[in-house]
Formats: sequence, structure tokens, C-alpha cells
Amino acid sequence: MAQFLSDGISIAYDVHGEGRPILLIHGFGSTGKVNWVDTGWVKTLTDAGYQAITMDNRGHGDSRKLYDTKLYFAHQMARDALNLLDHLGLSEAAVMGYSMGARITAFLALNHPDRVSCAIMGGMGGNLMSGLEDSEEIISALTADSLDQVKSKIGRMFRIFADHNGADRAALAACMVTSREPMPAEDVSRITVPVLVAVGEEDEMAGPADALADLLPNGEAFTIPRRDHMRATGDPQFKRAALAFLEQHK
Repeated sequence: MAQFLSDGISIAYDVHGEGRPILLIHGFGSTGKVNWVDTGWVKTLTDAGYQAITMDNRGHGDSRKLYDTKLYFAHQMARDALNLLDHLGLSEAAVMGYSMGARITAFLALNHPDRVSCAIMGGMGGNLMSGLEDSEEIISALTADSLDQVKSKIGRMFRIFADHNGADRAALAACMVTSREPMPAEDVSRITVPVLVAVGEEDEMAGPADALADLLPNGEAFTIPRRDHMRATGDPQFKRAALAFLEQHK
């Protein structure tokens, strides 16, 4: 992957195809490849005539690993996304994020609406406005000496995902402490760009899609049938809804 410096932190990225740019921001514990290439999103978007830009968030994938919890707030990671647009010479782009990536997308759209033509927030609903109660559970699972010591369902899910991706679990544990930065409802209502909120029907982590979409001046909700948080990522119906939304907001 190519690299650039964002506020002194090395961030890895890839550019796929040509056409209207769309920046893809992955979820916690994932990478640009795992979240967007392996699930078929990059092929779907490039086949539709888009230039898909993937990046590894700080602490993830090929980007620099950080162990200071104060460096993982979502608004800071949104600056990495903004700096990547600057690095690539893009005045604006469509932006799509999943889970933590959707939270990052929200801060980017709030603070720099002139750079975001439209946004897709997948795996993130009403919990954008609130913290989640399982952060300590996930941190404990990531820092445990072995998977055998992890007993909770949510902890095991994240530990297995991190190990499968060969992630730096210490960096992820630091990220989990602060990356779930809530956005107050009054700030959500200030996001004026068109936003598609897509949440799995069985997703217990994101919160309802309508709870977020109804606060957004130009928000619309899409429920991904029969999908939970992990299985919704590459869902074909999600892709079709996203492509239709992008076409609508050219």
C-alpha cells in the first residue's frame, strides 16, 4: 500500500479504478482490504464507474500502530481521512464508512461538509449518539493472554476477528478506549450532506437506523434484511441500496 503522513502519523491507502472518487473507511479491528476488497465492495464500485479509495485507519493494517489512547478519538481519525483527500488532491468525494468507520465519516461530514458530497454510514444507527457498554469487555478480550480466557460472546467475536486479521491487539485495545466518541444529537442535526444510514435487521451493536436518519436533515434509512453487525458488511442488498443512493446524489 502507498503511505502518507497525516499529522505525523503514517497512514496506508490504496486507489482502485478511475471515475468519481469514493473514500471507504473501515470498521474497528478491520483493514481497507478486509472491509472493502474482500467483501466485494471495491469491485462493485469500480465496475459501476467509481474510483474506490481504501485506507487503513491509524492503529490498523499497514498504518502506524499507536498505544496512546488519546490518539484514537473519532474526530482525530476523521482528520486522517481529510488529510488523505488533500494528499490525493481531491476537493471533495463521496464517503462511506462501516461501524467505527461510519462514526469517523460522521465527524468528517460534520466538520468539513464542503469536502463530502454525500455519505453512507453502514453498521451505525442510534448508537452514534451514545457510548456502548461493551467497550471494557472488548478491551479485556483483546488483552487476554489467550482466547481460552475470553468467555463473553462479544469479547470472543472481536478477539477472533483481530487474530484472524493479524492485528496488533495492544493498539486495538488503546483504540477501543476512545474511538467510540459519541456525537451529540444537536451536532448530528448539523450534518447537512445527504446521508444513507444502513443497518442490519439483526444488528444489536449499531442501534436503529431510523434513530440516526431522522435526526439528519438529509438522511434516509435502509434496513439490511436478516443481517447482524458482522454479516451486513458485504451484503448484496446493501450494495444495491448504496449504488442507488450514490447515483441519486451525483
